Amino acid sequence: MYISTFYSFKGGVGRTMALVNVAVELAQRGRKVLAVDFDLEAPGLDTFDVLRSPPASAGIVDFVREYLATGEAPDIERFVNQSATVGGLWIMPSGSQPGYAASFGGIDWNDLYEQHRGYLLFEDLKEQWRETIQPDYVLIDSRTGHTDTCGICTRQLPDAVTLLFFPNEQNLRGLAKVVHDIRAEGGAPHGRRIDTHFVMSNVPDLDDEDEILQRMLARFTEELGMEDEPQVVHRYDSLSLLNQVVFTQDRPKSRLSREYSDVVDVIVKANVEDEEGAIHYIEEAGRSFDAPLDIEQKLTRIEQHHAKSGRVLFRLGALASDEGNRERARSLLDSAVDLGYRTPRCLLARARLLKRIGDDAAAREDAKRVLLEPRLPPRAVEDAIRFAAPDVSDDAGDLPAVAAMDSQRKMWLAAQLERDGETRACVSVLRSALQRADETGWRERAKWQLALSLVAIGNFEEACDLLGSDAAVLAMNLPNAFNYGMAKWARMGHLPREVFDRVVGLNKADEDTPPGANYLQCMAVAYWAVGESEEAMEFARRAKREAKATLRPTFSCWCYRTVSTQHFLEDTDSIMRLIAGEEGVVPEFMLRRA
Repeated sequence: MYISTFYSFKGGVGRTMALVNVAVELAQRGRKVLAVDFDLEAPGLDTFDVLRSPPASAGIVDFVREYLATGEAPDIERFVNQSATVGGLWIMPSGSQPGYAASFGGIDWNDLYEQHRGYLLFEDLKEQWRETIQPDYVLIDSRTGHTDTCGICTRQLPDAVTLLFFPNEQNLRGLAKVVHDIRAEGGAPHGRRIDTHFVMSNVPDLDDEDEILQRMLARFTEELGMEDEPQVVHRYDSLSLLNQVVFTQDRPKSRLSREYSDVVDVIVKANVEDEEGAIHYIEEAGRSFDAPLDIEQKLTRIEQHHAKSGRVLFRLGALASDEGNRERARSLLDSAVDLGYRTPRCLLARARLLKRIGDDAAAREDAKRVLLEPRLPPRAVEDAIRFAAPDVSDDAGDLPAVAAMDSQRKMWLAAQLERDGETRACVSVLRSALQRADETGWRERAKWQLALSLVAIGNFEEACDLLGSDAAVLAMNLPNAFNYGMAKWARMGHLPREVFDRVVGLNKADEDTPPGANYLQCMAVAYWAVGESEEAMEFARRAKREAKATLRPTFSCWCYRTVSTQHFLEDTDSIMRLIAGEEGVVPEFMLRRA
């Protein structure tokens, strides 16, 4: 149960209207809400249709008077009513009509507290709300100004106070004391922190050319110690307000409804007993200004309160994993999964953790379950394939998570898997991309990349068949001709001179090709293959210079994989030894054969 008082120092800011719209929006989001009319001098919650009560309905004033007469707190079931039109919404009105004024006027609030243990009466009232109504939220409509009942509503009862104000001098002066008193509760013996939510209300929707509003807001922010900008509810000119229309119910697409929904979001996010609020706090814990001990205590409270919520336990587990607390993370993620929260994010988080602690078999099982989902972000699919390898490597392209991708995403995934060293999975994904690629451009790209990966895993025969044949060499472009030559060299065991003649010829005919490190390295091999050793050595030197200048992972034709700069330089040194005629030097990829 989270109690939020709606308070304004001055009237005319739409406080009651805001409370009713927030109450209805919360109920529409599936929360159980109790609205309490503590604006005893000018009550009005029950004038709204959604909260209407019979005139004889008892309320706060009757509850207090019966207590004063009997000395015992009455059972609140007689003082609350359920909404006839909105499910999950209840009201505790101010008191029965007629004769309300005389009943209210007969209560001495100071005497109630000093002589009749009024503090304990309202603590009992809170417990009865909790036990009898069991609401998720209690929203209290408080009296304006500094009154006898103000402290009950703003300091004793609530977990939070939503302070509505029009940005002028009167409101600033009046709110300063109220805000100070609210915050003082946190520093008092046995005190507790009360959240404060600021709502600048009834604001004219006009250009602030002279920065009047901006300057006043800056004063409010400084003098009231606002940590965040206030929510804003603009003035809304509509005759519907005369009929007390509840905008979040009847006009949900209106701007006013959206602004009230924003107020709901702020209240929910501050309530860690609400699942959404707990998740918000967990996600913001790393950026919180609270002391580490306070954060840990609140996280423990969240875990205890949401012990049956897989959503919350998953996020607690993910946070513990990020903080390096692997044992706690494992326990929380296991609990989330045991509760049935088997979403791809949760299973993938557990697989990642299991991989870190060395339980590879369990990590693979979680990852394989993730890959059965047909709609996943590409990076999640990449991670899942890595964690599930080698169990899924040869059939990766047939997995539901991959099969549902379009050609462009499959090509991206294949490139990431190749960089991760998961070349078998890369090949499977590329085969799937090639089968589904509709556009000629994507087909050619998939075909080329698949050929590279086939060479990398030692499947030279399929690579040659994919790229073409000896008769088609003269029609090949330079990349395909080079890769065909390398695959045929590995397949046959001797250099196909005529293929590399084609490569060198194409290079000489196209002097505008950008001299990237990979291209220069390939030309070093091609020129060596046709006997032009000096040119080959120069290409190798240029390849090393380019790699050192760029310092990024680069594809190496020596091993047919994307490698680090240091690895690329070492591969190019091997090519230079090959060019120099050193015995026994062969490309690394030739040592692999499928």
